[in-house]
Amino acid sequence: MSVTSRERFLQEFPSLVEELKEILVKYGMPNEALQWYEASLTYNTPGGKLNRGLSVVDTYAILTGHESIASLSNEEYKKLAILGWCIELLQAYFLVADDMMDQSITRRGQPCWYKVENVGNIAINDAFMLEAAIYSLLKKHFKLETYYVDLLELFHEVTLQTELGQLLDLVTAPEDHVDLSKFSMVKHSFIVRFKTAYYSFYLPVALAMYVAGITDEKDLKQAQDVLIPLGEYFQVQDDYLDNFGTPEQIGKIGTDIQDNKCSWLVNKALEIVTPEQRKILDDNYGQKNPECELRVKKLYDDINLAQYYHDYEDAVSKELKLKIDAIDETRGFKKQVLTEFFNKVYKRSK
Repeated sequence: MSVTSRERFLQEFPSLVEELKEILVKYGMPNEALQWYEASLTYNTPGGKLNRGLSVVDTYAILTGHESIASLSNEEYKKLAILGWCIELLQAYFLVADDMMDQSITRRGQPCWYKVENVGNIAINDAFMLEAAIYSLLKKHFKLETYYVDLLELFHEVTLQTELGQLLDLVTAPEDHVDLSKFSMVKHSFIVRFKTAYYSFYLPVALAMYVAGITDEKDLKQAQDVLIPLGEYFQVQDDYLDNFGTPEQIGKIGTDIQDNKCSWLVNKALEIVTPEQRKILDDNYGQKNPECELRVKKLYDDINLAQYYHDYEDAVSKELKLKIDAIDETRGFKKQVLTEFFNKVYKRSK
């Protein structure tokens, strides 16, 4: 029976957990600590969609002319899967910390790690260890590669960029203090590009490019110039679906209004509302009250916010298609990589 790309990717994870535990064994850590570390790794890392990790493998296959990932050698596949799992470890690190900062209750259909019995604030250290696991794996598997330092610098840079986005998000839109005068489209764009686009869209492609030997700064910039705005578009879609999508579509009940999120919708509303409508937003946005939420939703409908979103989507998709069409493939980079990413995002409904 053939396995799916996701199943094959998941099959690589247990051996990486064993490698990481072996590091603790060499340091003389007792069994209690080994079991805790394994529990943290397995609870927090493999539970999501794994799109970021899988994209490393898929991108490399396109760049190197393989018809599918099935034609990669086992050695090639393992290297790429390790890099993919490094992104998933980075994601796990961010999410464990983010859930504590936001005091979230659930993540991926189960309690947030810090909410698990007997975990609590130990999750802070667990987050640090999830990040450290990335560099342990890179050292073991890539130290002899010519692009090893490039991988290290890329992970460090993207981690900082994501943390900068998180910082601006936290100081702009704290859940316990609503001040819509702090919001703006400029801030929203910075937050989503830095908090989401770099590590979710650019990082997987850049990693695959380094392994494929496509390291020219011009090619990396070509990729970044499409993938960062594409990542921003992806997050704006999320903001739209949070309000206008159904729970069946998005797999959850939208909470951006009650959570005082600096979302695209509220920022667009702030640009076009009358003074009377602005007062409705000031009085009701970010309140943990379903009636306040309904008032904001009605306002969104009254100002036809959905149409503004569709106009935005049409404009940004045309711009991205033009950028992709203009890609220079002379040094080995392929526009197909960007087309595949675009097709996954364009007009998605979940």
